[in-house]
Amino acid sequence: MKAVFALVFPGLVTLVKGHGYLTTPKSRTRLGFEAGNDTCPECTILEPVTAWPDLDSAQVGRSGPCGYNSRVSVDYNQATEKWGTDTVATYAPGDTIEVQWCVDHNGDHGGMFAYRICQDQDIVDKFLDPTYLPTDDEKQAAEDCFNEGLLPCTDVDGQDCGYNPDCTEGQACYRNDWFTCNGFDNGDQTKCQGVDNSALNSCTTTISGGYTVTKKIKLPDGFTSNHTLLSFKWNSFQTAQIYLSCADLAIVDGGSATPTKTTATSASTSTAACTAAANSVALTFNQAAVTTYGETIKIVGSIPELGSWDVGAAPALSAAKYTTANPLWTVTLNLAPGRKFEYKFVRVAADGTVKWESDPNRSFTVPSSCTASVAAVEGTWR
Repeated sequence: MKAVFALVFPGLVTLVKGHGYLTTPKSRTRLGFEAGNDTCPECTILEPVTAWPDLDSAQVGRSGPCGYNSRVSVDYNQATEKWGTDTVATYAPGDTIEVQWCVDHNGDHGGMFAYRICQDQDIVDKFLDPTYLPTDDEKQAAEDCFNEGLLPCTDVDGQDCGYNPDCTEGQACYRNDWFTCNGFDNGDQTKCQGVDNSALNSCTTTISGGYTVTKKIKLPDGFTSNHTLLSFKWNSFQTAQIYLSCADLAIVDGGSATPTKTTATSASTSTAACTAAANSVALTFNQAAVTTYGETIKIVGSIPELGSWDVGAAPALSAAKYTTANPLWTVTLNLAPGRKFEYKFVRVAADGTVKWESDPNRSFTVPSSCTASVAAVEGTWR
């Protein structure tokens, strides 16, 4: 009966604000917000649609797999000089990576969410050309391809892949390959906030403050592309709404990636062309963390360059790019290609008190075979 609630009362859509968007890897929506093009990144909504309990049936229309924000008339399916002409992160085929989105405190409608990759480069290329806006039919063809390219929760060893308590056996949403938001009336930590149980304003929204929602996904084995898209999709349980956003990635190994057809380029430390082995990779960590005067963010991890889990020996991040709108801490480290490690960020107060971010540990594998020798890791304090 709860599922019917969202569909019988579509007027709820106009009574609640929202809601959520992909933040790590840095999505086009997040880039639009940081560039000042979007005053409400969490408002990129597809509505009204049948979002529940069938997770795949809704036609995306102009929203496409990257999202359309009608509040500010921004279509993230078309690349611009602000997003889409460069990749924001570089990975290898089969990598397990951490992904994160941000849900607004006033628009946490529960439900389920997923990450997808379309492996048809001809389809994806239409979303990389800054001179071309895909048609609604092309957006739907891309959405169908992304639905086929689901990156299931169950592909990551040790990850909790439970069934959503709001679903019952036999419903279309009774599946554990998507990620669940803990149930709308499921104890103290309900809905999507309950995934991380993170503090308010652990990520940025413009309505009521945000909570991080963190999981891990495994990229497809054997799939390479110098420029592809990771699409995020959240089907709301409480309201007839779906939230879509995408991030531009490179998935490369050994120079086997197929060149993209993007017609405009700009400099980016997150892009690496992989055609020959590099001696080291300049890996930049961009971490969003709201701090108070006197606090420092450090990165500590399992390798000597990160202090071997000793906070005192761990490198500190710089707040040179920190602003109220974008509380960015950064550090660049030169690491060997292919190096694997686990890490966390810590908050160090002026008196030396250390606060660790929440579990689980983050993990990363430094890209290999990259002549550009640069990569970036985007993150948000949790």
